Order: sequence, then C-alpha cells, then structure tokens
Amino acid sequence: MGALGLLGLVALAGCEAPNNTFWRFGWPEGVTKQATDMRELWTWSCIAALIVGIIVWTLIIWCIVRYRKRGDELPRQTAYNLPLEIVYTVIPFLIIAVLFFFTVVTQNKVQERTNNPDLTVAVNAFKWNWQFVYPDSPGPDGTPVNTVGNSEQIPILVLPTDRTIRFEVASADVIHSFWVPEFLFKLDVIPGNENGRNNVFDVTVNKEGAYVGRCAELCGTYHAYMNFEVRAVSGDDFDAYIQARQSGDTTAQALESIGQPGTSVTTHPFDLTTEDQRGATTVGASGGPHD
Repeated sequence: MGALGLLGLVALAGCEAPNNTFWRFGWPEGVTKQATDMRELWTWSCIAALIVGIIVWTLIIWCIVRYRKRGDELPRQTAYNLPLEIVYTVIPFLIIAVLFFFTVVTQNKVQERTNNPDLTVAVNAFKWNWQFVYPDSPGPDGTPVNTVGNSEQIPILVLPTDRTIRFEVASADVIHSFWVPEFLFKLDVIPGNENGRNNVFDVTVNKEGAYVGRCAELCGTYHAYMNFEVRAVSGDDFDAYIQARQSGDTTAQALESIGQPGTSVTTHPFDLTTEDQRGATTVGASGGPHD
C-alpha cells in the first residue's frame, strides 16, 4: 500500500519533475514544450517503479532472513491466505490504472491541437526523401515556398522557436514516419489519410539549434538514408528567412543570409555507389536514385 500511496501522491501528482541528467533516467531532454510533458511522465514512472522495486526487494530479503532454515523441524505450512492474495491482486491493478490514466492524460496533451497555429508546414514523404512546404508563404512564381531533398542534398526544415507549429504530413507511396529525436515524438505517415484528420500534430520548439530528422518506419531499400534536418532559429531570423525565400533565394542562400550554414550539419548524404556503378545511376543517402 505504501508503494501505491507514493505512486499516486508523489510520483504522478502533476508536480514538475526535476530536469537534470540523473532524474531523466536516460530520457533525452527534448527541445519542445510537448517533450517536457513526456519527460515528466517518464521521470515519475521511473520513480514509481523504483519505489515498488525497493518494497519488493525489501520483502524478499526480509523473507530470506526471517524464514531461513534453522533446523530440521518443518515449519507450519499455510495453504491459503485470502486477504493477502486479494491485496496482491488489487494493488498491481491500481498501479496499472494510475499509470494508464496519466499516460492517457499526457498523450492527449501532447496531441492537442490549437485552433490558430502560428505556422503551418506541409510535410510530404516519398521514397526516399522529404519535401517541406510553407503553404502560407508564396514564392516569386506564386507557388508556396518549399524545400525538397535529393540524392546529393539533405533537405533542411527551418522552424521558428517559441511559436506553435502545425505539421500536416502526407505520404506519396508507403508508410513513412516523421521523427525528430529531440522532439521526443514521431508520427507515422499513413498514405490515404487526409491532412487535417489523422496526420496532423502541433509542437512548439523552445531551443534554437540543428537537429537531425529521420524516417522511423521501414519503407524500402533506402529507408535508412531518408534523413532531413530541422534548423530552429529565432522568430526574427525565421521571418527574414521566409522573406528571402519569397524573393527567390534558395534554401542555402536564405539560411546564409541569416547567418546560418547553408547545408546540413547534423547529417550528410551517403554515396552508396560501388566502383562498378560509377557513371551509372547515383544513389544518395538522403533519398534514393536521382529524379
């Protein structure tokens, strides 16, 4: 009962969990507001598990010491202990129920969508690359500003910090999975699901930096090389980046205009060709064969 009380009162009472390396128990820190909620759930779940473990280990050691063999006399045998069996059944059920409740609460909070996101990004996944579209930012030719990778260039998704970003993800062929490890969140991209229904999520990035992104669903021959990069910049730098793109600059030129590297820094294309294939179709790690 002590474990259950601590589990409900301390471990999962909604208190803010400490955010240092030790208390994360191996969980990454994360760079989004949603990542904080998931980290706190993980931290308190680990604490609850440790409390239960300590109580169980203590009882085991106590039984070993208290009921160790002291002679040849057979101790009194107990066939049933109904109250104890009821306790052993009810407590695990209650612990699971509490963990399930807080897991659902956190999941609903992480997947909550705002009515008015500050930015919408359309993510188009295909074998084996990514296209990122800013539908509300028309380019010089009238089409939305977009970035697409190829076998020689990692696509860079530029995002502002401290703004609510809505991702609308879609697949042109098979199931892919949009995953940025530092977001502590991934979403399978199911072909056939309309944007605005299931393939949508919101995040708020709270830390500037460059973060690798990957496909986390086995999608074919070059799945392992379907990488991209998230470049999180300040709101002012993002606005300047979009203006540069709207004026006709490429992704690299626009990034360099705000003082950022023009190419990816967290991952790079891999040349998968062999000597026998030189001169034939080139295959790159950020995508597949050349278009």
